[in-house]
Amino acid sequence: MIRVIIQPRDGIEPLLEAIRAARESIETTIYRADRLEIERELVEAAARGVRVHVLTTTTNRDDARNLRKLESRLASTGVRVSQTAEDLIRYHNKMMIVDRSTLYLLTFNFTFLDIHHSRSFGVALDDPDTVEEAARIFAADASRRPLQTDFERLIVSPLNARARLADFIRGARRQLLIYDNRLTDAQIIRLLVERARSGVDVKVIGAMDKRVREISVKPMPIISLHAQTMIRDGEEVFLGSQSLRKAELDDRREVGLVLSDAELVRHVSVIFELDWGDLVAL
Repeated sequence: MIRVIIQPRDGIEPLLEAIRAARESIETTIYRADRLEIERELVEAAARGVRVHVLTTTTNRDDARNLRKLESRLASTGVRVSQTAEDLIRYHNKMMIVDRSTLYLLTFNFTFLDIHHSRSFGVALDDPDTVEEAARIFAADASRRPLQTDFERLIVSPLNARARLADFIRGARRQLLIYDNRLTDAQIIRLLVERARSGVDVKVIGAMDKRVREISVKPMPIISLHAQTMIRDGEEVFLGSQSLRKAELDDRREVGLVLSDAELVRHVSVIFELDWGDLVAL
């Protein structure tokens, strides 16, 4: 099972439904959150006996005060709260694991802006091996243990993201459609230029540090952009929390994955083409 979440179209309900459906455990990372509905559902889940574990970032320059208040409120209700180690600089990945059986991997935070006024994506999937890898990341980071590097399915910064995403770009033969508001990494930009010069149609919705003639770049129309997503040759989609910039590839904990599910690829491709044509699907 793979379910695509498209924001702002789908809103908060898929997340609330997932939390309400939990019977044994919820493990979720939080970098930024202001949706009280999500906080309330997590508390209610804990009250009915679900093991709820929230992992927050130690460092958040823009929203640390609100995050510390959220931690205190959750901990006072029986929700288990952990903070990440400081050596990760920022803990920016966005995932929720329900009953160790379903992984929700998101490009957006639990905020009003990201959910209701931004182009963002998420997926829910129940592949056991992928869920197991996500649970291993969560457990290691929650206990501040070193994380092993042997991830076959998930793209994990700073462990394998640069190499895996570079390979994804190199593998494009016809087209690369990219959502990214912070595309600044020099090595990645060189790869994109190489692909474009070899005949690959490269389009970017967002912002790129260096403008080059071979790559078309447009800002996201009407709404904000909080999607880090690439569509390759109409056959595969990468989505995750990492933008194509050095800090998010090499220094911070970010998590993404590549999927080839036909319906997922079709949905995201259609949304991209609408956004590219300024026909924003809300």
